[in-house]
Amino acid sequence: MSETKAITNAFIVTGEASGRIIEKGHIVFEGSRIKSVAAGNPKGDIDVEFDASGKVAIPGLITAHTHLYGILLRGASLNIDLPTDFAQVLQRVWWPVDEALTLEDAYASALAASADMLRNGSTFFADTYSGPNSIESSLDMIAKATEEIGIRSMLAFEATERHTKEEGQRGLSENVRFAKKIKGNELTSLMMSIHASFTVSDDLIQQAAKMARNIDIPLTIHTSEGLVDLYHNLERYGERTIERLNRLEALGPKTVLAHCVHINNHEIELISKSKTSVAHNPMSNMLNAVGISPVIDMLNEGITIGLGNDGWIFDPFENMRCAYTIHRLASGNPSIIGPDQIFRMATLDGARCYGLENKIGSLEAGKLADIVILDCSRVPTPITCSSIIGHIISTFNGRDVSDVFVNGELVVKNREIVRVPDNKIREVSQESAARLWKRL
Repeated sequence: MSETKAITNAFIVTGEASGRIIEKGHIVFEGSRIKSVAAGNPKGDIDVEFDASGKVAIPGLITAHTHLYGILLRGASLNIDLPTDFAQVLQRVWWPVDEALTLEDAYASALAASADMLRNGSTFFADTYSGPNSIESSLDMIAKATEEIGIRSMLAFEATERHTKEEGQRGLSENVRFAKKIKGNELTSLMMSIHASFTVSDDLIQQAAKMARNIDIPLTIHTSEGLVDLYHNLERYGERTIERLNRLEALGPKTVLAHCVHINNHEIELISKSKTSVAHNPMSNMLNAVGISPVIDMLNEGITIGLGNDGWIFDPFENMRCAYTIHRLASGNPSIIGPDQIFRMATLDGARCYGLENKIGSLEAGKLADIVILDCSRVPTPITCSSIIGHIISTFNGRDVSDVFVNGELVVKNREIVRVPDNKIREVSQESAARLWKRL
């Protein structure tokens, strides 16, 4: 029999579609599932109680798109000609990094990045790994690290034909192999991934989409992040990126398109009609100077949008804040998007992107107990039902995360990762990064 645990005396932001907020309440969970979320004190026997007086409880935040291995490049000084556009960023930075990655790097980066995200309030992420010289068993190494940390993940190897067609087939095979291996795993799941349409053939896109449907898993694709993707498709196929993906039957309710910066109204209509979702990565788009995704237009068409970090800044509060401001700037309208919408992107809508809205993304009875506790000691103004979402977007950041539960287990306690010592995480990551930098 599982222990019955309760978080008590918490200010609770449920993240439910109704927007329910409880000024002083409790969350009771048994095993991995939430039993009740309500005002006042819990009823019945409680085995373990966590007093959250003076703290806020929110759903575990959802990172809809990331690259864990990006953490190994933090602070690196590369001896290259500085890129002046996104294609050069890929050619001079990321593709050489991809080719230099080893299985040990896959493990080390997953350990460090998942710890960073968990410590900052992300309890679920969708990650794609790209290492053409470390394809086979890469997902096993990543899963080993993320499960040691205790975070929930959806993993994939991003198939590409950048070098050869055989490379693309090996990428697809790694995903299929791993999907069979981890079936039923509580923390780790799998999706199918294509790098981007400008690095793959029609045949590979169709294969990946068909495999994803047959295994019944999501499919994710980098889509019109930079102009190189759009121009490639126009020149070679006479179609815009989304038009090509639509022709190849790669769109649909279980497809998540990352970025979608250079898309027009017709493409937005195709995304909407097919019920395809989008992972928005505003901080990465700014970093790579690719442009601003037409998120407001997509929201107006009812498209589900989650919030990702694309492997750069792993603090979800910073990513929320960037999404909140960048579209106001782009539109010239300071009321074009509100904090409630941004919070939904980082919670329930992020879960909805991957068909997980009935499991995670909000604090409701029957859902998995993925819960983040925020310390309010540095909040300068009152926390009320009308101010709390504003505080989540404008006041809190990752350093205010005090405790995190995933699957009902306390995995961050007083800002410390519980399962793996911080010094081990740092040592493994720094040693791996030093070797990678030397190879580069």
